[in-house]
Amino acid sequence: MTAVSENPIETSEWQRRIEGEWHGRPGLFDAQGNHVGFERVDRASVVEDGVARYWMNTQLDASGPLRNRFELGAQFDFGIVDSDENRVYCGPDFYGTGQPYGLFVDAHYYSPGWQADLRTWNQVLADGETQVYSSVLHDGWAVCAVFNGVYKRTFDADTNPETRRLVDEWIALETRRGSVPQVLPTKEKGAWTGSLFVNAADQSSLGEVQVTIEHEPLSLRRARQQVTWAGALDRSYGFERVRDGARTQYEGPEAFGNATSYGRALFTSQHLVGPDARGVEKIRGREVLIDPDSRELAVVWQLFRGDTTTHFVHGLLTWEAR
Repeated sequence: MTAVSENPIETSEWQRRIEGEWHGRPGLFDAQGNHVGFERVDRASVVEDGVARYWMNTQLDASGPLRNRFELGAQFDFGIVDSDENRVYCGPDFYGTGQPYGLFVDAHYYSPGWQADLRTWNQVLADGETQVYSSVLHDGWAVCAVFNGVYKRTFDADTNPETRRLVDEWIALETRRGSVPQVLPTKEKGAWTGSLFVNAADQSSLGEVQVTIEHEPLSLRRARQQVTWAGALDRSYGFERVRDGARTQYEGPEAFGNATSYGRALFTSQHLVGPDARGVEKIRGREVLIDPDSRELAVVWQLFRGDTTTHFVHGLLTWEAR
């Protein structure tokens, strides 16, 4: 490895957040949102003798042209400059950077092996043991594939049979729910509520915001939602949303846009036009319905003013029928 930690003694806060080994089986989806397989992953970011590196042991189980493209037959391994400002990926398997925002990191890098440009969002939930992951892979600006899934952390999976059993159970659970498309309640009113973390564009913490998403189904494909933020940021906007297969449209009156679901992960683009259609804010988001039964929703919203990022809002919302 050629990358050396900026501080060989003190690791970054993000590095400490992701210590240990993480286990998952993210689903693989084509550009249209069709599930085509899974990739079994064990991975870790480690600092040894002052040298930071990231390794990923992967086993791809997929079909179609993406199987040919993403089957590498070797473990990923790349150097890292460990920092809370810019985590730099120094190759040979990935080149790029990642910026931590508290419990969330926004990474943008290139994979020579996959011949793809990746936008990866890793969100550590407040329990510190669960990580919601996605990588959107691009050919130029065009999406060519998406990986997404939920990981659990261990420290002794190689030596403790009980931990190994828990990992196996987690992988089986992820296999069952990883390909399930995101379909919100179609005949049940309710709301998602919770406290989300807020980070400014300069990565500083601004506290928390209480969020409520009121959900009222209008048909099997259409629902009305009212979203309210209170706390570090105050916002309120309502819209009707229509699901058309893997696609979702937001049809106003206060937010317009669209989204595509890749399994349980919905990738959104919303324009917050407001009641007078003069609003200038936008949200690029990822909303992951972790489990279709509990309906927990892991949210990351990148907030823009015009086309300039102002905040990242992220955390977990829980469902309550009303």
